[in-house]
Amino acid sequence: MRDFFFAYTINNMNKKIAIQGIKGSNHYQVALNTYGDEVQLVECDSFSNLVSKIILGHADQGIMAIENSIAGSIIPNYNLIYDNKLHINGESYLDIHHNLMACKGSRLDDIKEVHSHPMALLQCADFFKNYPKIRLVADVDTAATSKRIQDKNLKHIGALAPKIAANLYDLEIIAECIETTNNNETRFFFVSKEDKKKDASQIDKASLRFIADHKRGSLAAILNVMSDCQLNLTKIQSLPVLNTPWKYAFFVDVTFEAYAHFKKAELLLEIMAQDFIVLGEYKNAKL
Repeated sequence: MRDFFFAYTINNMNKKIAIQGIKGSNHYQVALNTYGDEVQLVECDSFSNLVSKIILGHADQGIMAIENSIAGSIIPNYNLIYDNKLHINGESYLDIHHNLMACKGSRLDDIKEVHSHPMALLQCADFFKNYPKIRLVADVDTAATSKRIQDKNLKHIGALAPKIAANLYDLEIIAECIETTNNNETRFFFVSKEDKKKDASQIDKASLRFIADHKRGSLAAILNVMSDCQLNLTKIQSLPVLNTPWKYAFFVDVTFEAYAHFKKAELLLEIMAQDFIVLGEYKNAKL
């Protein structure tokens, strides 16, 4: 057991993981939860930059948010995965909590502005209705705002960020978990250039992409095949096909109890659907 732990630690120390944002962000929290604090982080200022780091070999794997239980899908990320031929090797879910933090010794009455990602500000809008004198300012990242407050000792400015950001940047949480909806969860994909092979017994979920014929019943026929093969459709997202007006690609997630059921469906869907591709096979993180 000791040898296994040592090997696991060394493996994670050598693995470079690209995240959107910096230390203290939700992507950082997912990296910690998955790999521990020995992992080498590659911080990226955008999802496009994250993909570039993977393609160029500057990161072994990337952690990419794909949908939020309140805001819905992060649609551009589906195309980033498909267009760059990335493989989805796993998923993770993270409960999202927004905490108002500021320089040590600050009180709520001292805060004149709150800076954060637009989605974080939106998800805390009800809280700030009670404080109309506080100006809300959109920023690129939750953790980056927290770091800037520390670096520049910005008095009277608050940040909305995960609790871990307050610990990293020595800030004080002056209002905890102020999001309007408590059941706020984000789903993340683990993506890489290579399809990391897994034991079939560990696979019970897959992400697919295909185009259905533009005629009556074509999509219904595909969905019926999934049902007949005992696949459970958990997600369907349509996106326009570039340079082909009024034609749509479908990104679909399915779960299954037996890997053989999925392989049977895959053979049929390759025949029935256009441009069918399996983006990833992995373990359902919701179980």
